[in-house]
Amino acid sequence: MKFVQLAKHLQTEPLAPVYLIEGEEAYFRDHAVESIRAACRLANPSLNDVRYEGETLKGEGLSALVRALQTLPFLDEKRLVRAYGFYPTEREWGQLQAYVQAPSPTTVFLIVNGGKKANTADLKRKAGVTYVDCGRESEEMLSRWLFGVARRQGLQMQADAASLMVRFCAQDAARMKLETQKLAAVLGEGGVVDRAAVEAYVAKDTEYKIYELTQAASRGDFANFSEILSDMLEKGSDEHAVLAALVSHFRTLTEVAGMRGTDGEIAKTLGVKPYAVQKNRETVRRLGKERAQALYLSLYALASGAKSGLYAKKGALFAAVAKIFFG
Repeated sequence: MKFVQLAKHLQTEPLAPVYLIEGEEAYFRDHAVESIRAACRLANPSLNDVRYEGETLKGEGLSALVRALQTLPFLDEKRLVRAYGFYPTEREWGQLQAYVQAPSPTTVFLIVNGGKKANTADLKRKAGVTYVDCGRESEEMLSRWLFGVARRQGLQMQADAASLMVRFCAQDAARMKLETQKLAAVLGEGGVVDRAAVEAYVAKDTEYKIYELTQAASRGDFANFSEILSDMLEKGSDEHAVLAALVSHFRTLTEVAGMRGTDGEIAKTLGVKPYAVQKNRETVRRLGKERAQALYLSLYALASGAKSGLYAKKGALFAAVAKIFFG
């Protein structure tokens, strides 16, 4: 199941004996663990909440884990056993298989991993394991999740505001939760979160600022570009990184300009969303294929020169700005 489905699972179904909580989104992993822990209703966590680290679960450590799983809870109805960073081989999983096939009805076993590792057992496909996917979600899924977070904070969030906030926070769930709490403090109970509120109070991630910067460059909007660039440099952005982002943007425009096929086909080849391809094609039509390619080559030469020490990084960046707007 997806992380966003876990709450409903815990409300409508009994606790599973074995969970694999896996994915690169640390906030989702932590929240999944806390949700299952709360569902265990432990009155004596010091006695009935046991944690192991993966590197200790080798040899005798794995035998100790099996014994812990078979131990009855004391002064509680449930016992929680957690294993973090646990990547058993198929052979090591074999030592646990007998337990997983006939688990203790009073024990909940959580395996909490950042992601699958090579040459280890594929735990999510093992019988008896309930898989909770804590990977990065799509913008649409995160927007829906954000509605629920806002509602629990007493806020009313508009659809376009949720989408904008997801982009501002670079799809980072932990940041979105913190920014929602900030909005609740500013707007108060029953406050309406619209685009204006997001733009006024939610801090933009560097990735989103880069997006705004490259879009201003493509539009030829020097005033907006200068304002964004000045703000980024004042807040510590590195000139090399900004120039690299501009190079990457015009390289993508050049690639899109030379490709044939539908937006969906090109998106699959480049590993981006069809909407991004559509917007880039519109930009190329406005800018011109030859102009996009010329800017890419010029900016690439400046970035390479800055890396090799031929140019100062600040000089290379401002030469690139001159090429984009006045070249």
